[in-house]
Order: sequence, then C-alpha cells, then structure tokens
Amino acid sequence: METESEPYVRLATLRQLHQVVAELNTARSLADTLQTVVDGIVVGLGYELACVNLVRPDGDLVVAAFAGDPAAEALITGRVGSRASWERRLTMGESWDGLRFIPHTEGWVLLEDDVPQWHTDGPDPRFADEWHPEDRLYAPMYASGGELLGVISVDRPRNGRRPGAWGREALQMYAFQAAIAISNARLRANMQRALVRLEREQQALRASEESFRQAFEYAPSGMAIAEMGGDQHGRLLRTNDALCRLLGRPASVLRRYSFSDLVHPEDIGTLLRTSAEGGRAELRLGRRDGTYVWVSLRNSVVADAADGPRFLLTHVEDIEERKRHELQLAHRASHDSLTGLPNSAELRSRLGARLCRRPQSVRATAVEALDAAYEGHGAHGGNGGNGAHGAHGAHAGHGAYAGGAVEAGGAVGEHGFRPDAYPEPFDYTGAPVVPAPGAPGVPGPGGPGTGPGPYDHHVHTVAPASDIDDGTKGLAVLFCDLDGFKSINDRFGHHTGDAVLIEVARRLTTGVRDGDTVARLGGDEFVVLADGLGAADAADLAVRLRNAIIPPIRVDGRAVRVGASFGIGWASCGMSADEVLRSADQRMYIEKRSRSKAHRRAG
Repeated sequence: METESEPYVRLATLRQLHQVVAELNTARSLADTLQTVVDGIVVGLGYELACVNLVRPDGDLVVAAFAGDPAAEALITGRVGSRASWERRLTMGESWDGLRFIPHTEGWVLLEDDVPQWHTDGPDPRFADEWHPEDRLYAPMYASGGELLGVISVDRPRNGRRPGAWGREALQMYAFQAAIAISNARLRANMQRALVRLEREQQALRASEESFRQAFEYAPSGMAIAEMGGDQHGRLLRTNDALCRLLGRPASVLRRYSFSDLVHPEDIGTLLRTSAEGGRAELRLGRRDGTYVWVSLRNSVVADAADGPRFLLTHVEDIEERKRHELQLAHRASHDSLTGLPNSAELRSRLGARLCRRPQSVRATAVEALDAAYEGHGAHGGNGGNGAHGAHGAHAGHGAYAGGAVEAGGAVGEHGFRPDAYPEPFDYTGAPVVPAPGAPGVPGPGGPGTGPGPYDHHVHTVAPASDIDDGTKGLAVLFCDLDGFKSINDRFGHHTGDAVLIEVARRLTTGVRDGDTVARLGGDEFVVLADGLGAADAADLAVRLRNAIIPPIRVDGRAVRVGASFGIGWASCGMSADEVLRSADQRMYIEKRSRSKAHRRAG
C-alpha cells in the first residue's frame, strides 16, 4: 500500500474496495461468497495471499477458501485449526483496532501449533515497516451479535511494507462487509435447506394424505370422520362408500347427521361414553329403511399438539351376522328348543330379579312416613307407635305392578328410620319408597350393615294374605301340569306328544297379557308369571287358561285332548325363586288330587 497521505491512492483503494464489496453481494452460495472474499483481498487490497478460516459448528476453524497461490491452496484448504489455538493467536501481538498483527519476533512460538499456515521465503527486512515473511495479520469477522464467524488471514503485501493506517482501515472495513456477506450467505443457505426440507415434508404429507384418502375411501368396512368440540360436535364430516352402503344413505345426506342421530335409543349412552373416551363399543345404527344394524365402533381421537383434539376417526364394522348368531345362542340357552318358551333357568332368572332377601313389608302412607321420620319412631325398623296396625294391613292396590297410582292405606311396618333421619323419598305415584336391603337400619343381602345405601329404589314384591281377594295386587305364579299327556305320548309316540306341547304353549301364550311370562319347566309342566293380579284375578286367569287347553288338538289328522291342573302361588320378597315355584307346585298337586281323573281330562 502506498503512502496514505496521497489522496489519489485512497480514492483508488476506495474504488477497488467498493467493487469487491459489490461482488460479495452477488455470490449465490456460501462457498462462492467465501471465495469472493479472498479473491477481493488479493485483487482489491494489494495482498498476494489471503484465506478465510471459517468457524465450524463444533467451534474449530477450517480453511474454507484460499487465493494467491495454487500450491498453498491445495496444501491447506480444508485443514482445521483448534478454537483454543486461534483464541491464543487473537490475543497475541499488536491490536490494530479490529485487526491483530503478530510480528515475526513473537510469532516464532506459533510455528508448532495446529493452525494451518503457509509462509514464503524472503530476505530479512531492512526497514522498520518492511514486511517479514513470518509476520502475521488477522482480521476477525463477527456477526451482529458478537459471535465469531471466522478469521481472514493475509500475507505478503505487494509493496512489501506493513499496512499503514489507511490500509488497516480498508482491511477492517472489508472484513466487516465480508462478515455481513457470510452471514447473509449462511442465512440463504439455511433458508434453502429449510425450503428443501419443507418441500420434502410437504411431499411426504401429500403422500401420506393420499395414502390415508385411499385407505379411507376404499376400506372394506365403514369409516367416518366426525367433528369434535363446538356447536357441531359429533357431526359427520366425511364418510366412505362402505359406510354409505351399510346405512343405505349417500355421503351428502350423512353429512347432515351425527352418530347420535343414527344410533338406537337404547344405545345412546354407550355411544356417548365411547365418543368421549375413545375405544370400542357395539351398538345399533339406523338404516334408511328404518331397520337397525349391529356395528362395532372403534373411535380414535386425532389430536393437535397445540390445539387439542381436532376430530374423531371412527371405524364402523358390520357385526350383524355375529350378533345374530350370539343372540341365537343366548336364546337357545334361555329358551326351550321345542316350544320356544323361556326355559327353567330363564324363568328362575326373571323371578329372582323381582325378589330380594328382605321379608315382605307393607308400605306406610306418606303421612305415616313423615311422622316416623320427624317424631323419632323406631330407630331400626321397629313398629314404633304405629305397630298396632300389624304387618299385613289392607292395600287399596299395588300401583307399581298394575301401572296405576298407589292409594293410601295399609299399616306401618319396618321403616328403618333413625330419629335424625330425613323422610323417605317418594316415587312418582306419591307413595314413599321403602328402604332396600343395605339402607341405613335395614339389613342387606349379606346381613346387617351390608349392601348399598341409603336406598336402592327396589319395589318390594308382596303377596295377598289369603285366597280371599282383599285388594292386594301381587306377582302370581301359576304352575300348570298337563293331565292325560303321558297316555298320548305312550300311545301315539313322541312326535304327537311334541306337537301337543307346541300347541299348548301357543294357547298359553295367547291367553296371557303382553309382559306376562309363559315358561316351560320341562316335560308337561308350564309356569305363568302374571304381575299386578289379585287373588280373584289369578283364579280367573287359571280358569281361562284351562279352558283354552281343553279343546281337541289335531295332529296328523287325529284329534287328541289334554286337560290341565293349575296351582296358584305368590312371589314375595324374602322368598327364593325355588321356594316360590315349590309353593305353586304344591298347590297344583292339591288342586289335581281334589278332582277326579275324568274331570281332569275334561278340565
């Protein structure tokens, strides 16, 4: 560099500096930018050798670009110097503002460190400001935040002298612009890598969406996507062809519905639990023709990491055949294979569902219940002040069985109240609900103090006090035994006997009300459960059923006749199902023995 006092030299240097800085901004990649930096130093700033040592992610510096000597470039480009060695160099020698100059008199200690270096031979300097071959000049490059980006190394000024103030400032300015260019180049490279990565991710996403679309649309079983949250929660957003075929509705129509609009009313609770928690459920969905089909629903909540659940993915599998088979198996297990009536096990199950272990107790009226609660009548089910009424006072009618209102009447039995108890709850008829086993003061099925509490809302089954109709309604158990059936079986064979049993079952079923149970115990024994009957009603029913059985039954062109003997028992809480059936059976045999054999056949 010439003497800086000469203005034209400064102007020429500024022009060269402007030109090389402009070239820095035209580089297209980081590698091009680095090479442009070193070429600009050699061309524009008057140095014969220049290189850029770039900081790597691990902190060490690598020779990333070299200019001025092809042999030196081939030797040291790509070599790495440790961060510690570079930090040592940047603290030695003389500080020229933003530059670091290490004269040969101090730099000899650096000959053996691991920083790549290249020196040319030459004579010893004759003047104080003459450049020595082992002099070192570094221009550190920093990012805007103060982070070290790299170091520019220069050697052998063309004029053979150490740079003056103007030359130093020009190199410092160039290093500052080079740092900006390198930062921009890195930013562009990072953006390009990000764009490439984003494009790949988008391609993968498009491929994934296409795979999902094909798997969704062409799945052999039904699939649906439903909205989660908001006013339209549960609305079907998308359905595949298999689900449309299963429900007999086009996709455009299904988008107006949610699964809660299509589910069978009895299965709505199951659907809501499955929709809220995910998982699997078996329920019925309505078809366009008004029928229902059994399906298995498997729900998966598709969530967004930031926004939470987004939608519900539902897999709908047609299980109609399997469910029909299961129902057939269940029906076979609980019904007689010959007549189709409930069998003995099913009869005992239905009867046991109406009974509890608590002995029969007559309900109190609403007023008496309140008196017992607030006036401190018997703490643990004692009769209290109302015990004189007895345990079997008259009932005007048992509305819980017959479907009508329960009239006030009867006597106070076990209340189960404590002195500080609240009054009994009342059912919709206005009658107080008697505490169930396990309620406070009421022994549960397992003994005192056991069972759920405070009330299980069990409607206790009561029985008339005698065969005289006193207005009490209860669960009548009619035990039927056919008269003369054995002779038909022996005489005409089991085929005829089976036909007679089938016809008797039909006549019994026809003769009872909807909701009553007709069951076959086995052989020629049948049982009828009829709820809400008084003593006179049960006797009338037995007569009607006997008269229905008497008419001849035609089998293979032959008329045969059987009679029937009926015994009327009554189910009551405190009894087991076997005890109830045994009681009705005994009454049947008493009735059978009271009639002559001829009268039995005639009914």
